[in-house]
Amino acid sequence: MPQREHPSAKHALVLGGGTMGVGIIAMFLGGGWKVDVVSRSASTRDGLPAACAKALAAMGKPADKLLGSPGNQSGLRTFATLPEADWSKIDVAVETVTEDLALKQKLFAEMEQLARPGCAITSNSSSFPISAIAKGLRTQGRMMGLHFFMPAHLIPLVEVVSSVHTDPTEAERVAEIMKALGKRPVQVRKDVIGFLGNRIQGALMREALWLIEQGVASPEDIDATVRLSFGFRYAAAGPIVQKEHSGWDTTCAVAKIIWPDLTNASGPPPVLQKNVDEGRIGFKTKRGFFDWDDESMARERARYERALRKCLEIFKEEGIV
Repeated sequence: MPQREHPSAKHALVLGGGTMGVGIIAMFLGGGWKVDVVSRSASTRDGLPAACAKALAAMGKPADKLLGSPGNQSGLRTFATLPEADWSKIDVAVETVTEDLALKQKLFAEMEQLARPGCAITSNSSSFPISAIAKGLRTQGRMMGLHFFMPAHLIPLVEVVSSVHTDPTEAERVAEIMKALGKRPVQVRKDVIGFLGNRIQGALMREALWLIEQGVASPEDIDATVRLSFGFRYAAAGPIVQKEHSGWDTTCAVAKIIWPDLTNASGPPPVLQKNVDEGRIGFKTKRGFFDWDDESMARERARYERALRKCLEIFKEEGIV
């Protein structure tokens, strides 16, 4: 007989099964949720169980039990189109498709028609305001950004992004769901482009690339400077608390000297545009600022994941996540 569903079972829908989608799916599965995944790509759907099993293993979760099996209603189910999913049971829908505003708007409109009233409709967009994605829809009160950071199954923070139309109670409900799944949600109360993380990260990246462009330092030394100086401190305290330690008077004085000399470029520097034009975009093409092969990429991915897990243990010890 088919396994009966527990009345308190939670259901998520993830639209898209790419790199970000896999991490989000694994997060839900690891928290005991059932997950319907919609992807037009048959190869993506076929590859999801293995990809999710790998992510769950990195999380220390029992993949076999959580993924279920073809005869078991628990765990992961995949569909080619949105209407095929079991929308009568979906509590949270997360869109993770490519950064194409028109496509996201189309999918949000379709999900609005399918989702029951109690279902939150969210987007993992890393740049588009949720007000633009949900523009003109009737139920914008339940729509918000839900922005994860890659790899989503290991990075603890998630941004809950509200537009002027988002119901604050609904945003808090989604944040509580994220907490229960082991995430640390932050509320972004104004629908600004890039939200919190990508705006702050973007400011750092603009200056880092300018320093490379001007020949001030090599990419290797830029990375070393960030990781082994202020970046090292950021694992222990964010930029605001860290300056509480060192003193805002010093920060204020230094800002008057350094900030006027920082780049205010309105677009990518030539060094970055040249790399992109030449296909030097990183792991995807096995070359960026550095050259890669299959073996070196595997080593780097393993090192990166191992370091993230160690940092996560520190945050768990402190009760941050």
